[in-house]
Amino acid sequence: MQLIDSHCHLNFEGLSSRLPEVFANMQAQEVRQALAISVSRHGFEEIFAIAEQNPHIFCTVGVHPDSEEAAEFTVAEMVERCRHPKVVGVGETGLDYYWCKGDLAWQHQRFADHIQAANEAGVPVIVHTREAAADTLRILKECDTRAGVIHCFSEDVAFAKAALDLGLYISFSGIVTFKNAPLIQEAAKYVPADRMLVETDAPFLAPVPKRGKQNEPSFVRYTAEFIAKLRGESLEDVAAYTTENFYRLFDKVPKWEAEAA
Repeated sequence: MQLIDSHCHLNFEGLSSRLPEVFANMQAQEVRQALAISVSRHGFEEIFAIAEQNPHIFCTVGVHPDSEEAAEFTVAEMVERCRHPKVVGVGETGLDYYWCKGDLAWQHQRFADHIQAANEAGVPVIVHTREAAADTLRILKECDTRAGVIHCFSEDVAFAKAALDLGLYISFSGIVTFKNAPLIQEAAKYVPADRMLVETDAPFLAPVPKRGKQNEPSFVRYTAEFIAKLRGESLEDVAAYTTENFYRLFDKVPKWEAEAA
């Protein structure tokens, strides 16, 4: 069996200082690869170094939508970084109306720039959306997004259907295991098997039964187990199709079996 954590932050406090242990825990839980996600310019350099040093880790390039003052990448800079084989996506990017208020034209433009870079580079865009469902879908459509994933899905079935209709994938984090997440659980039952990914968003949002603890990539197994039970499927089946979906979406990532050989 093989699982992949499609979204984590290995350079964040609590993970970066104990990467050998984190990677050993991944191996023990059959989490073979992980995608380390960029949220800032300096953070990209950190995760790029981790990815270069570890054959089972890949990364993205991008700036999170939570701060107007954050140093930006230009579209050209993101496209250039995506030429490296270890940089396999753009983001995370998107809209966040929970943390950010007022005139958010800057956030919309940052989102559009990231989509443009992903389209030009031929890689997926990793989409963050919080309390901004309608505008997220509108910008994704207006920018003719070619490939991408709604990460850490926290919306309802209607949003899932709209995102799927745009050709996007849906990634579920530990939130789906929470008791207060019935709408997300309904979406996890609705999303087709060929469009679903699993993730941790580590070090945040640890799934049940690890809720309240610091999250890490190995915990993606608990999310996959919960989804399997929710959908009446086996863990092996969920692992197989979420892994295949990851390779289809992030098609620059070599399959783990090939690397192991």
